[in-house]
Amino acid sequence: MTPERSDADTTEAALPGIVLVGARGYGLHHRANVDRLVAAGRCTLTAVLDPALDGPTDGDVPVVADLAAAHAHGPVDVVVVAAPIAAHLPLTLAALEAGADVLLEKPPVTTRQALAELLDAERRTGRIVQVGFQSLGSDALGALRDGHVVGAVRSAAAVGTWRREDAYWQRSAWAGRRRLHGVDVLDGVVTNPLAHAVATALAVVGARRAADVARVEVELYRANAIEGDDTSTVRVTTTSGREATAALTLCAAEETVPSVRVTGADGSARFDYTLDDVTLLDAPAQHHGRTDLLEDLLDHRRTGADLLVPLVSTGAFVEVLEAVRATEPVQIDHPFVTWLGEGPARHPVVQDVESLVERAAEELALFSEVGAPWAHATRDDVLHRFLVPTADGTTTEVATVLDGAGTIPTSVARPYLHPVRTLAGVVVSAHHPPDHDWHCGVGPAIPDVDGVNCWGGRTYVHGEGYVWRDDHGTVSVERETVEGHTHTIEAWWRGPDGRPRLHEDRTTSTRSLGPDAWELRTTSSFSTPGDTDVLLGGPGSNGRVGAGYGGFTWRLPPCTDVEVSTPTATGESAVHGSVAPWVAWRADVEGRPVTIALEALGHRDPWFVRVAEYPAIASALAWSTPATVHAGVPLVRAFRAVVADGRHDPVALLARRPD
Repeated sequence: MTPERSDADTTEAALPGIVLVGARGYGLHHRANVDRLVAAGRCTLTAVLDPALDGPTDGDVPVVADLAAAHAHGPVDVVVVAAPIAAHLPLTLAALEAGADVLLEKPPVTTRQALAELLDAERRTGRIVQVGFQSLGSDALGALRDGHVVGAVRSAAAVGTWRREDAYWQRSAWAGRRRLHGVDVLDGVVTNPLAHAVATALAVVGARRAADVARVEVELYRANAIEGDDTSTVRVTTTSGREATAALTLCAAEETVPSVRVTGADGSARFDYTLDDVTLLDAPAQHHGRTDLLEDLLDHRRTGADLLVPLVSTGAFVEVLEAVRATEPVQIDHPFVTWLGEGPARHPVVQDVESLVERAAEELALFSEVGAPWAHATRDDVLHRFLVPTADGTTTEVATVLDGAGTIPTSVARPYLHPVRTLAGVVVSAHHPPDHDWHCGVGPAIPDVDGVNCWGGRTYVHGEGYVWRDDHGTVSVERETVEGHTHTIEAWWRGPDGRPRLHEDRTTSTRSLGPDAWELRTTSSFSTPGDTDVLLGGPGSNGRVGAGYGGFTWRLPPCTDVEVSTPTATGESAVHGSVAPWVAWRADVEGRPVTIALEALGHRDPWFVRVAEYPAIASALAWSTPATVHAGVPLVRAFRAVVADGRHDPVALLARRPD
């Protein structure tokens, strides 16, 4: 508890001064609340800080560039942080160091490390942080926890069926993102729009601090084209043996009031936490009061009374965020999603999601455990990890071979490399990106193997365009061997009926090329499973001009300042479709420069390039005509890639050899 401080003097000069950081979006709610408290004589509004504001004032309140500038306009006693998630940590640290207390919008931070940093700053500065989980200000929580409603609480199950349209995901650069500019954002249903549901369920079972959590399980899914999750289940087991679960979706047909179903020794109740109503079976709802968290913070400053949501009490919620951060959302396969509306109002509805949410809550279960048909809970297995030596004499992992088991059926399960990293640790591969879920890391993928879609997504049909067809195959690893730095797999490419359509022997190896670069070599030898020729094609060979993708493909993560080139061409339009010995990709990934030089060894196919639509380079196996695998004559494609930190001359980079 902090030393007693007084704001009892009613003169304006003695009132605590508030700075609002973030004046738009949800910041408008905070502005209205601060204005209410100003009118009640509880505080003053010293300044507003928001880079989106371009005038000297917001209403009659000064707009400032930073907290230091706010001091020129009055006291800075409390800072309300309603900024984007990625800015929570630096802004709160700055406020604490400036001697202010903070009301921090949820989620407070996204990692244990960041939470520890804020808690340390609290101790060091003697200031405090209240976290804006408004539902935890409800008087109903105390009644439930004290056993006055259902007896001793045994479990709590949060239920949320909301609907969010496309405009919601377009409202800001960080909406629906897991990382932005190298910083964890983790914007998804669990951590942001229905975070109150999770936090309230945790509070009901007495899980507030990190030490209260014994285990966290999550299943994250997405129907929208976002990085984050929009339909997910969470199960937290506490150190005392209680369970808190959450079954949540933003893909319901209609939005309903979220609730927490509480089970105790003497019965059960439903807590509609947005309404502060508690309902027992066959009884009218009991309405409870709620304490505003900014008022609670002001009262704490005046009397030293305990805060309702001190920073340390959000440790259990941050443990859930850690589980979310460690789990990538899985796309909900297209047969189970219906899209309604147009333009900004367009939104997905997941099949039977409302009843599945209810079942998960009743059984304290995950979606896969209640039989959701779209719950693809299988995860990729690691087949091999490639290590190369570094300048300090140790080794670092530069590429991982995954078996693809975590891929949904219409994205075609197949083995691939991911993550692929530079020696400095920059990840230069992506898999299951929201724009094309079937784009998987680095490796071969073929849209048409004798009529089987071994690429993923819709199939291109000449005269019809891209259509959904039940023609997706699989690529399974039947055998693998490792010799030194070389990994070899034998894979079968199969049709939807399980029948083999293509056989592949794939060999991949790595080696160091100095302190800032390493080399990847990969060769695929394709052969027929019988004595009949096999045609390998794709949209380009099936009539779509310029869309000759298929073959060895490298899907990259979001990049900026991209330079793509060959020995004779520069830029996407010039390189796309050209035939050259190599193609180079130079770009910034999360603000760090990288270079990838990809060289064709032996046969040269046209290069396929995407920059504006999405970042990728590929060697097109069937640019405009199918490639034929003749019976008894393997079709071989081999490549050498040099992966480097920094921007390099591709010629000099490809000329490097091991020391």
